Amino acid sequence: MNPRIHTQSWEDYELIDAGNGKKLERWGSIITIRPEVQAYFKPAQTHAEWQRQAHWEFHETGKQSGQWQALQADAPASWQIRYQNLRFQLELTRFKHLGLFPEQRCNWDFIAEHLPAEGRFLNLFAYTGAASCMARHTGAETLHVDSVKQLITWANTNMALSGLADIKWIREDALTFAARECKRGKQYHGIIMDPPAWGLGVKGEQWKLENQLTNLLSNANQLLTPGGFLILNTYSPSISLPDIARLAQQHFHSRHCEWRELWMQTSTGKELYYGNLLRAFKK
Repeated sequence: MNPRIHTQSWEDYELIDAGNGKKLERWGSIITIRPEVQAYFKPAQTHAEWQRQAHWEFHETGKQSGQWQALQADAPASWQIRYQNLRFQLELTRFKHLGLFPEQRCNWDFIAEHLPAEGRFLNLFAYTGAASCMARHTGAETLHVDSVKQLITWANTNMALSGLADIKWIREDALTFAARECKRGKQYHGIIMDPPAWGLGVKGEQWKLENQLTNLLSNANQLLTPGGFLILNTYSPSISLPDIARLAQQHFHSRHCEWRELWMQTSTGKELYYGNLLRAFKK
């Protein structure tokens, strides 16, 4: 098995260059400069060349937040881009994100290929709902779980922009909801989870991914129908690819699993690491 899987750019998104702790990206017609801890190498272009192209640059003011600097007059603070039949609202946030993780394109494609139209789909730690929209686009009944009200509102906007309806919104701690679904005997044809390295629940409860990953995988296995699939992404520095492989084989047969590093290549030929990816089918 190739240890790497590469996500490709598309018409409305391009990873242009990366290096010196930053990355240069095009979102539709808008270009941004953002911090990127994995871009520890030298970029192909100079920072001055980046700034001549970019509309916005993010400057960190703390470990988890910062502010955006406009590099061009009349640069919009919110706009929309497309992926296939889906449309997403992008906004500048103080956490450097714009509301979309483009490296997840390979997982959106996987959902479109493997999720049956009559199926049920569960998106845990669902953020702004790109995977939920792709699942609903296939025709599947889709449940979207996130503990942050503003993100569910944003996901609802993406659903409407994409011409979709009837995604079921659940504001709750993802692990708590999954455990309760197990007790209810619920079943899903597909599950995706992209948990943060650490998290806060609805009531402010704290947890670390390395302490909860076994429970998440166990619950996912129990919730899947035979032949159903799990997609797990993690960017946690505390969980290595061998860790994921070992845990996956405790809950899924190794012949039905693949675990890989997720990468993207810039238009200038650099390669950028985006964490670890597990895909598993229930026997």
